Amino acid sequence: MEWELSYSKVIVGCLCGLLGILLWVLKNVNGWYYERNLGEKMRKKLPPGDLGWPFLGNMWFFLRAFKSSNPDSFVSYFVTRFGRTGLHKVHMFGSPSIIVTSPEACRRILTDDEAFKPGWPSSTLNLIGKNSFLGISDEDHRRLRKLTASPVNGHESLAIYMRYIEDNVITTLDKWSNMGQIELLTELRKLTFKIIMYIFLSSESEPVMESLEKEYTDLNYGVRAMAINIPGFAYHKALKARKKLVTTLQSIVDQRREQRRKNQSTTKKDMMDALMDVEDENGRRLNDDEIIDILVMYLNAGHESSGHITMWATVFLQKNPDIFKRAKAEQEEIVRNMPPDQKGLTLKEIRQMVYLDKVIDETLRVITFSLTVFREAKKDVDICGYTVPQGWKVLIWFRSVHFDPQTYVDPKKFDPSRWDVSLKPFPKE
Repeated sequence: MEWELSYSKVIVGCLCGLLGILLWVLKNVNGWYYERNLGEKMRKKLPPGDLGWPFLGNMWFFLRAFKSSNPDSFVSYFVTRFGRTGLHKVHMFGSPSIIVTSPEACRRILTDDEAFKPGWPSSTLNLIGKNSFLGISDEDHRRLRKLTASPVNGHESLAIYMRYIEDNVITTLDKWSNMGQIELLTELRKLTFKIIMYIFLSSESEPVMESLEKEYTDLNYGVRAMAINIPGFAYHKALKARKKLVTTLQSIVDQRREQRRKNQSTTKKDMMDALMDVEDENGRRLNDDEIIDILVMYLNAGHESSGHITMWATVFLQKNPDIFKRAKAEQEEIVRNMPPDQKGLTLKEIRQMVYLDKVIDETLRVITFSLTVFREAKKDVDICGYTVPQGWKVLIWFRSVHFDPQTYVDPKKFDPSRWDVSLKPFPKE
């Protein structure tokens, strides 16, 4: 009996040992695979970090943290384990990558187009579009941004749509007041999508807009999910939504071109018309694929970010009565100074909303809606004492910069007054 018990202990011990060895091997497979051809000298200059498990990399840990009440726990793990180095190696979105958290390194990577290019994951490009800003070269990015940004950015563009925005906000607030309890984010997304659809596709019908809003919701969930193209997973559903969006937008483009051919186009212009009309210095116009991908990108980014930021600004104002009181007082002062016969807001009143502007800036800092930007090293690059190998992705982790106590005093505090002075997180050259 004792012999059998001892024998069982040996078996269990061997199994535990084999399991430990297996786990150790699996934990180091990515490191061996992606670093084997770098050379000993470069391997020693890689940032500290952990490339995670085969195939999954660090994605499971990242998604679990991202969807928790403490999204910063992902980067905090690397800082606690490897130190506050500003750069850490990981395996994210299917590629060996470097997470960058220090302001000086972020600045270098964002501005050095000789060493870095856009590096968004193929899974994201498949959803947003290879002809969008995410999938094109820096030169084409600058060209398209110059051609397409003016119709939707700046005070002049705001003046065109201001009355429509104000009327819809007032109508929506009246509607909410009679609905009892509402799910704020859902209602805000409906409002912001209606506004941005008016800017881009003003002549389209309400059913078309409702259909597009549903598909954009599915698309956005897929952007934030693991790229598993199997029925039942968010990414698979997002790809189907992308296909439906492209079909709908292509039909609208075809209809607009047919109207132009027959000289039936209306005098009212929207972003779709602007994209069809715009041409560069060489007379080149956008083709249908470029127009559709740019629309998918703008529509998705516009209504998602606007809805979330508005929701969080509302939450922060409710949680901070003193800030809410000051913001409200500013608005009341602006209303009192408006001419008695003036109907609605003008750019003059918008420019007077100085404190509200700081509330929005502080909301953008605290929330950091755009979690990261993806770049890719064109060559081996030395940054802050480490080397980023050619072909590796670089993830600029904005939250770490926005919550850096050396840049922002008491960074977790919601404090719009911090914007009373010009904050410059990047050191001067």
